[in-house]
Amino acid sequence: MKKMIVLAVLAASGLGAVQAQESPWMVRVRATHLDMSNKDNTGLGLTVNNKTIPELDISYFFSPNLAAELILTVPQKQKVSSNGSEIGTFKHLPPTLLMQYHFTGLQGFKPYVGAGINYTDISKVDILSGAAMLDNHSWGGALQAGVDFPIDKNWSINLDVKKIYIKSDVYVGGASAGTLKLNPVAASVGIGYRF
Repeated sequence: MKKMIVLAVLAASGLGAVQAQESPWMVRVRATHLDMSNKDNTGLGLTVNNKTIPELDISYFFSPNLAAELILTVPQKQKVSSNGSEIGTFKHLPPTLLMQYHFTGLQGFKPYVGAGINYTDISKVDILSGAAMLDNHSWGGALQAGVDFPIDKNWSINLDVKKIYIKSDVYVGGASAGTLKLNPVAASVGIGYRF
């Protein structure tokens, strides 16, 4: 009987320790400003507008230091200009997956760095009434640096900067005219919740 009581106490203690650990899940909501690099080699003077967009981020912590973050938003409409004159629009959806290293042991803030991959779906292209087209997707790398400022056990304020590599070939009259690299710097501010 004593052995059963001891085992029950040990099991309860272990369960309490598991419950006391932080959840591996974190969700952030951010406002993100996209500042486009607009590197165009088509000779058409193409640019895409800068824009502030909503962002939802889901992180899973494998350990206190290592996490994976999936960055999501809704399809965004962008304006395309040639030498300053608007010539059309397109939509893009740019989910990004990053592996992060979180620095621990610091008081009052938790910095991190990350690197990963971006996939951008490009759709509803309407440039020069259909005379010009873009690729329907882009694959590229992504780099990240940020910091969380804890408010309490669950809530935090987040500042984050990412460099995302997005490009598309440009076709005019069905022929390749060159490449437009958007490569935005994405500066974000938001709030996070650790379950």
